Amino acid sequence: MKPLTEKHLAIFRRHMVEVIDVNFELLSEEIGSGRLDENVRLAFLKVPRHLFVPQQFAAMAYQDTPLPIGFDKTISQPFIAALMIHLLLVSPGQKVLEVGTGLGYQAAILAEMGVRLWSVDIVEEFAEQANVRLGLAGYEGIEIRVGDGSRGWAEHAPFDRVLVTAAAEEPPIALLDQMSPGGRLIMPLGDKGSQRLTVITKDDKGGFDMAPIMAVRFTQLELAV
Repeated sequence: MKPLTEKHLAIFRRHMVEVIDVNFELLSEEIGSGRLDENVRLAFLKVPRHLFVPQQFAAMAYQDTPLPIGFDKTISQPFIAALMIHLLLVSPGQKVLEVGTGLGYQAAILAEMGVRLWSVDIVEEFAEQANVRLGLAGYEGIEIRVGDGSRGWAEHAPFDRVLVTAAAEEPPIALLDQMSPGGRLIMPLGDKGSQRLTVITKDDKGGFDMAPIMAVRFTQLELAV
């Protein structure tokens, strides 16, 4: 078979986004919107997802399915990744904390959208690989560190937005504390058997509102011993 060209890869990305669009339409009642945010759409059309999956799965990178990345973790299904960032409501220049860097794909999407990003992963190899892969894709200025994501990144708080790509039964207190007034946190809440993707907003008085969106399945947030 001939090697894939950038033209081929762009076609695959367009097809991936078309599938995301179909899912948004079918699940519009749960999501509260029948259309993916246009800025999120443009980022998904541009970021090369095949650079953020293990080489043996590169041919499957643009299928709407999660893929294993090692250490019993996966890169999220593109629809779910798009939904989480859609719900985050980011704007250029906002401070965003990502918990669960993985190999860096969602960090690349957020960087493409012009945010200032700090990302934490408990797996050292993921942090190292994400730095390399983000560099190869041309994304710079993203700060990544190894650590317990449930503790956030206090030195750079407060954050306008927080994205958590692993599940917990309750939102970690440190992450709530590190949100700006008016901030949003997106994460799956629940145990291994039952989780719901949830939007948490913080009001000007420090109160919180939780809005469950839809059933999902994520690995549990891993804590440092």
